[in-house]
Amino acid sequence: MHRMNQQNIKVAIIEDIREIRDALRMLIDGSDGFECRLAYPDAEAALRELPDEVVDVVLMDISLPGKSGIECMQELQQVISPSTQFMMCTVHEDDDNIFTALQTGATGYILKRTAPARILEAISDLHNGGSPMSSEIARRVVSSVCLKGKATPEQDALTGRENQILDLLAQGFLYKEIASELFISRLTVKKHIHNIYEKLQVQNRTEALNKTLRRGSRL
Repeated sequence: MHRMNQQNIKVAIIEDIREIRDALRMLIDGSDGFECRLAYPDAEAALRELPDEVVDVVLMDISLPGKSGIECMQELQQVISPSTQFMMCTVHEDDDNIFTALQTGATGYILKRTAPARILEAISDLHNGGSPMSSEIARRVVSSVCLKGKATPEQDALTGRENQILDLLAQGFLYKEIASELFISRLTVKKHIHNIYEKLQVQNRTEALNKTLRRGSRL
């Protein structure tokens, strides 16, 4: 097992199914660059203890035995460090749960069937400023917002390359996957995404997708 240090991404897990909770904990705690010393079976335990801890990412199930994961996230946001990021890890891929979670404050949304390596990549991407989503989730977000109307003037100001990168973000690509797809460096991808967020006047991928209104035909 890796050594704990300040550079590790500190993760907390809130998951009621013991087998899944233990598997996620072993995956995270046994991988270099990550650590998980906090795992809770329900929202109530997390709300009692997590506010006194320092974590970078909370991996949150939605269906919990008491309060739901979305309710738990909403309450934790009031008492935990504002730098803590929330990522839903759930079986739910219906529009209601997806949009409620994203609107409540989740900046990532992955499905439990996601491959272990991809889960680690998503945690790292989230910690580094991204908003990772399983491709199925990103597609639902795009399909929904494409029905809402015309693009904003800010979108029209995006360059061809920025539009290309935004489309890949909408499909759930991670930064390094975009870099590989477009044959550019990850640093260049991050610079483009910074420019996209500035032009769209948003803070993350989720907000950017909510302004992506004409991209359905290109995805």
